[in-house]
Amino acid sequence: MSDNMAKAVLVLSAAALLIAGIIVLRPGYLSSTSGLATLIGAEVLLAAVANFRKAYLPTVLICFLIAGTGLPFQAELLQARWVALGIGAALGLAVYLKTHSHKLTIFHLFAFFCALSAFVSALISNYPSEALLKAVSLFLLFLYAGTGARTAIAGQPERFFVSMVIAVEILIWTTVTFYLVFHNEIFGNPNSLGAVMAVACIPVLLWGFLRAQARTRKLRLGTELMMALLLLFSSFSRASIIAAMISSLLVCVTLREYRVLIRGTAIVVLLAICAVVLVPRQTDAPSWNGSESIGSVFLYKGKREQGVFGSRRTVWQQTWNVIRDKPWFGSGFGTSHVSSDMTKLDYAARHIDSWVIREHGNSYLAIIEWTGLLGVLPFYALLFLAARNAASVFSWVRRSQDAFSPAIPAAAIIVAGLIDAAFEDWMFAVGYYLCVFFWVMAFILVDVMPSRGAVVYVPETTLPAPTFGMAVSAK
Repeated sequence: MSDNMAKAVLVLSAAALLIAGIIVLRPGYLSSTSGLATLIGAEVLLAAVANFRKAYLPTVLICFLIAGTGLPFQAELLQARWVALGIGAALGLAVYLKTHSHKLTIFHLFAFFCALSAFVSALISNYPSEALLKAVSLFLLFLYAGTGARTAIAGQPERFFVSMVIAVEILIWTTVTFYLVFHNEIFGNPNSLGAVMAVACIPVLLWGFLRAQARTRKLRLGTELMMALLLLFSSFSRASIIAAMISSLLVCVTLREYRVLIRGTAIVVLLAICAVVLVPRQTDAPSWNGSESIGSVFLYKGKREQGVFGSRRTVWQQTWNVIRDKPWFGSGFGTSHVSSDMTKLDYAARHIDSWVIREHGNSYLAIIEWTGLLGVLPFYALLFLAARNAASVFSWVRRSQDAFSPAIPAAAIIVAGLIDAAFEDWMFAVGYYLCVFFWVMAFILVDVMPSRGAVVYVPETTLPAPTFGMAVSAK
């Protein structure tokens, strides 16, 4: 019996036993919607476990994505996502201990120190139960990203990122359908829509567009890239727009795609105008009366009297006040000083939602407030290493001109995420889908980075577009 056949038999047998046990022990469980959803989710998770290397990472990402949107089964996945992450961390660790297929670097060491710092800060929090749960979630994320998620590339990083391009295409058309056709804001906050487009979609689509050879595929990816940009501008999220523009600029400049950069700039201006004039307004979106410029609409969002940073100035000041009051050990990982309303604190104790957190307007300030100046050191070191890895990739791409390298989209995602997090709080909020996606890509980037000294040579008689497989070590 082949390995795939054995896995199929195992999944079917386990699913049959699960259904039989429920029918015998809890027959009424299948009569409820939540019971059926739980059963279906368990079977899907079991199938993903059986094909851990290829299917489990997409399953985890989809669980977190749906749990944070208005899509069906959102309520059920709010709790199930933690089960999926915990199982993934345990299985990933087991696979690593068995195969030792991935090397551990200083990046992974600092990730461990970050988890340790989060646990220590939880002990001094005013809400230790909540802080401890958040520290556990960070530990599970880093453990899974450092072990199980890395098996997804399994020596075939190009295939993995090509599959990611297809996944992003599906996400783009789904988002376009909900936002532009049904006017259903599934991501809720417009800033969430902008962050998803800037960090997860545009870097991947741009890489897919630049490496596409077939004319039809290039046309399709170009259209989807414009749809992603239109959604980005319709969110009016300034941080996300800046993040997407800088990461795209880095990709085009390092690959010397100046023609694409010039044409893209013209298209970006046109799409920005369309987002203001033609696209239906989202919730809290600024209005345009025709008396001000398009640029002012994006820059001030209809609140010129507050200035560019008017929406952030108050929360930044609140964060600085807490840092001054508790400079060394912080307020506890994932928790902040909030209202003393005991009904809200009881609600948070059940961990249905978090009432002991507030907006910070900056992920880097938020982590200082949570862990203090002592506890923040490993977090900043980890962020520095992620940024350095991305910079190394772009430096190598500038020399090699290898548009097929799978390190390009990963590095572009890291750059966009680091910039967007300077104005949003999601960088260490593990319950947020973008946090999970970003850190998975940061850990994968460690594995797909070109080896030091690698170069790409292209003989004059060959095709002008080199492939990643043509990289050789310089002697």
